[in-house]
Amino acid sequence: MSSLNLDDFSDLIERPDSRVRRDAEERRERLAVPPGALGRLDELGEWLSAAQGAVPVRAVESPRVVLFAGDHGVAELGVSGRAVGSAHELVRSVLDGASPVAVLARRMGVPVRVVDAGLDCDPDLLPEEVVRHRVRRGSGRIDVEDALTPEEAERAVRLGVAIADEEADAGTDLVVLGDLSVGGTTPASALVAALCGTDASVVTGRGGAGIDDLAWMRKCAAIRDSLRRARPVLGDQLALLTAVGGADLAATTGFLLQAAVRRMPVILDGVVSAACALVAQRAAFRAPDWWLAGQVSGEPAQAKALDRMALEPLLEHGVTVGEGTGALLALPLVQAAAALAAELPERPAGGGSDAGEASPAEAGSGSVAAGDGESR
Repeated sequence: MSSLNLDDFSDLIERPDSRVRRDAEERRERLAVPPGALGRLDELGEWLSAAQGAVPVRAVESPRVVLFAGDHGVAELGVSGRAVGSAHELVRSVLDGASPVAVLARRMGVPVRVVDAGLDCDPDLLPEEVVRHRVRRGSGRIDVEDALTPEEAERAVRLGVAIADEEADAGTDLVVLGDLSVGGTTPASALVAALCGTDASVVTGRGGAGIDDLAWMRKCAAIRDSLRRARPVLGDQLALLTAVGGADLAATTGFLLQAAVRRMPVILDGVVSAACALVAQRAAFRAPDWWLAGQVSGEPAQAKALDRMALEPLLEHGVTVGEGTGALLALPLVQAAAALAAELPERPAGGGSDAGEASPAEAGSGSVAAGDGESR
């Protein structure tokens, strides 16, 4: 029997400081630029200020991209646009600087960390620093068998917790979270369907690489069969990850929970990180207050999960490549919000803005309530 209970995280996670958020909102009302003129940038600056516990907000100076990698046995059914067991090729592309997320990260000066939680390849194909954390070689075919054993699921969650601790201890002040997987959107969609109580067809998308109609039908059938196995264990998040998750998904879930414990903000990327966030929310209801949704991926399961968590994506550019790319594109927006909140001058005492003075209630009417994290 597992010694790990994800529900224990609920007692460890606190919301971002609501008092600091109110102070940030009051400071925003004093700035020369009228309240509301910067749109959602105001909200982002106040959210980040509460997360940091600082007014004015500090610049985001040490962000990091963290990508959990894994292969999924369900890909054998032809539900992915990529070859079975080829996630290591995605990892190699990132390490070689040839993938979209690697190009953007290099341009932005953001380091990228890849963690092998469950790749199905010879460890010698990749650097030791990537493969040394591997929980198992590939995850089980979730339509007919568990993705992991209970022991492996616990190890994977603890891996994610350890990586979050390492990043927090190293001074990382914001994480762009993504995945490198083949077949990963299928278990992610199954998790979302199970937790939201929806039918497989409602959450089945076409994945980052794109699939044709026949592959979509196979994927929908695989999710439907996985749901039959998921529903009996809905009350136990660790058992749910064991049944229809995977090593990379379990590690991502553990990472999200511990990042919230460590008060480290996270930008979510696509459907995989959104599904893991939904599992984490079920364990600790305050955890989503530490996350931002980076972008709309076009996956229906992502939209369902984000709606359930009341997280509104920052961007909608039609980016479907995954790998943390869309979330990384949202990072400059968050950094811009911090810079504006910290560096814009305040109005002279007794002065007014072109838009006229606004009461605190009026100025805050379009903002998020203190400590809520995202617009509801």
